[in-house]
Amino acid sequence: MHNGPYTRYVALGDSQTEGLGDGDDAIGLRGCADRLAELIAEASPGLTYANLAVRGRLAGQVRAEQLGPALALRPDVATVVAGMNDLLRPRFDADEVAGHLEVMFAELTARGATVATVTFPDAARMIPFARPLTGRVTALNARIREAAGRHGVAVAETHLHPVLTDARLWSPDRLHASPLGHERIAAAVGHALGLPGSSDAWTHPLPALPGPPPSGPRATLGELRWAAAFVGPWVGRRLRGRSSGDGRTAKRPEPTPVRSSVA
Repeated sequence: MHNGPYTRYVALGDSQTEGLGDGDDAIGLRGCADRLAELIAEASPGLTYANLAVRGRLAGQVRAEQLGPALALRPDVATVVAGMNDLLRPRFDADEVAGHLEVMFAELTARGATVATVTFPDAARMIPFARPLTGRVTALNARIREAAGRHGVAVAETHLHPVLTDARLWSPDRLHASPLGHERIAAAVGHALGLPGSSDAWTHPLPALPGPPPSGPRATLGELRWAAAFVGPWVGRRLRGRSSGDGRTAKRPEPTPVRSSVA
């Protein structure tokens, strides 16, 4: 697999690629794609980077809204990460979602880009209420692997490593990575791409926390508070036909230079 030097990186996706959970709208979002751009720039000085991702987008919307602009930017490396918002919808269809991803894989690789994607962790390990999603996650991940294999797309297997469901890697909403989580995801994609200096260190567990995890009534109360704070507003948006990305555009629509500073 080509692993550089690269000249232009373009990221396509939803909120995870936009960077939610790593910074905020006031100070700016960083996120796994920004962090990956910095890793690539370490070996590819002069790299430019565009991030077309917009929160709330379904895989079909990413394809419809971002693929054309991404191709016009002529990247030699790209990431395509979408499907989590689809997983949460009642009418989820793994074949349909993977079909949108595969079109993006095919179009980008046909233009000569090295492309990387990820599999999704099992949310039920972090959110007990999400156990019904486990089968969906398994099905979508299988199809992502198959589509990636057909087009030579690198896959960061975040699904296979328990550390990716450590609560410390996730924001309080449990849907978006924390800064540490974004760092690990970027390292996983860099490893999948075979970037110089990359390794499997991203798979290593974090130090154990002191004391047992919450259980019994305390754990139940924590789940209820989480649901009230995060699930309620999400359901409200769905009932109103709204999305967190309404009115938003890409944070970095044009390629600009990357400062090669890994944190």
